[in-house]
Amino acid sequence: MVFSSMVFLTFFLPIVFFIYLICPNRARNLFLFIASLVFYAWGEPVYIFIMLFSTVFDYVNGRLIEHFRTLSREKAARTVLVISVVGNLAILGFFKYTDFFIETIDHVSGSTIALLGLTLPVGISFYTFQTMSYTIDVYRGEVAAQHNIISFGMYVCLFPQLIAGPIVRYKDIAKEVDSRRFTPSEIALGMYRFAIGLSKKVLIANKAGDIYKNITAIHLSSLTGPEVLISAICYTIQIYFDFSGYSDMAIGLGRIFGFHFPENFNYPYESKSITEFWRRWHMTLGTWFREYVYIPLGGNRKGLARQILNLLIVWSLTGFWHGASWNFVLWGLYYFALLLIEKCFMLRVWKKLPERLGFIRILVTMVFVMCGWILFSHTDLTEAAYYMKTLFSPKAWTAGFDFRGGHVSAGYQTVYLFRSSVVLMTVGIIGATELPHRIFAWFDSKSKRRGEGQISDLQMLLSLILMLLAVMTLLSDSFNPFLYFRF
Repeated sequence: MVFSSMVFLTFFLPIVFFIYLICPNRARNLFLFIASLVFYAWGEPVYIFIMLFSTVFDYVNGRLIEHFRTLSREKAARTVLVISVVGNLAILGFFKYTDFFIETIDHVSGSTIALLGLTLPVGISFYTFQTMSYTIDVYRGEVAAQHNIISFGMYVCLFPQLIAGPIVRYKDIAKEVDSRRFTPSEIALGMYRFAIGLSKKVLIANKAGDIYKNITAIHLSSLTGPEVLISAICYTIQIYFDFSGYSDMAIGLGRIFGFHFPENFNYPYESKSITEFWRRWHMTLGTWFREYVYIPLGGNRKGLARQILNLLIVWSLTGFWHGASWNFVLWGLYYFALLLIEKCFMLRVWKKLPERLGFIRILVTMVFVMCGWILFSHTDLTEAAYYMKTLFSPKAWTAGFDFRGGHVSAGYQTVYLFRSSVVLMTVGIIGATELPHRIFAWFDSKSKRRGEGQISDLQMLLSLILMLLAVMTLLSDSFNPFLYFRF
């Protein structure tokens, strides 16, 4: 089940919200735990036992770490932590990467080891990182171990952020797990945020994805430079509005039920460098790798050579985390190379550029980001290389135009794709900037509010309009993918 489905919008969410509304406070964690298990089991009833095992496993580990640290038995506490980390990574590795390693071994050695054909449990990459961060933080003394297994289970399985994040560390919401506000104004603001996310997903991401899908269906030999550019722009729009929209929905749902999840995106396509891009894109993942991998490895405190090695490890793992395919590994290494170039000299070059020419930095950054998405979106490396070659080939660009008759005209296929996508690309490019937010914020400041910290009339009206448009679109469209569902 995904948030942008009629089953969730018209059946699951209304029922769960109504029951939660009338539940006494002491029973709400238990109810959310059960509701989250139902949500997860809707499509994968078998794999619910893996998530329950992870829940019990790290609940026990957290209690043991706390117990041993209370007795000043640091070695025993550290041993439990290692068991927790190794156990979590083993589960993730078995389900997500076993077939990848078998395929690689078969390809290199010429053997014929049969693939296991395992289905990837939905959300395992996210809840595995969450439970690991919990035991690590308990060991560090940054949070107290949760003694109520129902409350801990509710945190692990919490359906608003279960499938695709944000990656919510236990310390982010530790106080709200035991006690949280549940007010009409919070509910209204949560629904507003949910409506924004749903509209980004349904009205923009799905439409961009549909165009991208149609272009990728064209035979490679027929593609021209302009058509590859259109496909790259559409995928760039799709993945941003798809994932940020889903994060907005998760944050909105969390607020409806009294939780305040961390932000996950901050207009990344306005970034003036790759370094800045990764401070704005999937921020909870970046925070996780920084706090639990990069800094423990030494960060930038042990010299340049060690810093480069640490960055290589982090970005190799970042790419591999996204998927069991070589294109994801290369995607991570691609960003390692770009960040290394920036840190060594490119950022110094950019600083010399006048502020009024800052848009050049944004354009250059976005060229590299789009090239990265080409690699990210094609598991077939030969296909990815062909798209990249076509995008930068002068011959492929002239192939999209007709020079006969003394004038230049674009080919039929190129014209058709441009006309069918130009409005969406314009909306997507503008919508990915802070401009719409600033304009709406100005109008919203003039709108009547019903009290301090409460939703305004304009926000309420926009929520209703966007929800109506999204539902109407869902009813009429069959194309409703979610890109990060498979990660």
